[in-house]
Amino acid sequence: MEAENLDNRQEVAARIRSLREDYEISIEDMAEATGRSADEYIARESGDMDLTFTFVYKCAKKFGVDVVELLTGESPRLRHYEVVRAGQGLVLERHSDFHYQHKAPHFRNRLGETFLVDVPYQPGSQHEPIHLSYHEGQEMDFVLKGHLRFRFEDHFEEVGPGDTLFYDSGRGHGMIAIDGEDAQILAVVFDPKRKEII
Repeated sequence: MEAENLDNRQEVAARIRSLREDYEISIEDMAEATGRSADEYIARESGDMDLTFTFVYKCAKKFGVDVVELLTGESPRLRHYEVVRAGQGLVLERHSDFHYQHKAPHFRNRLGETFLVDVPYQPGSQHEPIHLSYHEGQEMDFVLKGHLRFRFEDHFEEVGPGDTLFYDSGRGHGMIAIDGEDAQILAVVFDPKRKEII
């Protein structure tokens, strides 16, 4: 990991630790809220282990803050609209080798989180079990380029450009790029309780 990414990981981890301590939330409660063991939670909060977007998102939800506030230390301020130009957005590199760009990081009271996600083709992952993520709510993924193998619990689908996936993200889901090429999706994560949190 590059030093810049390591420094950013340490900053995000420090914000998480600070909020947990300010709100007097126990390690055990945070481990439960993020779906991790207490030891793994401690490793992530200390910055010794990578911070997946799902982990940071669950922490933000537990604290009742915007995920962008944990990632940047700043609260979103725009109220009516936001324009994010091509190639721009809040860059997140947190889930294995996926590359995320948050496409509305400064808009307040978002009802969903919108990401442009680059999914690199990895030859070694083609015959390995697909890692599953879980986060409350629903997710919509629109395939922009490349082909993906999508896993939803024990079900598998292969999708390509123009295809859309919409699913209950509280259940196990994951994907890999296939056919020897990188893929890209537009992902929107919806939280049914979002208005109550922010």
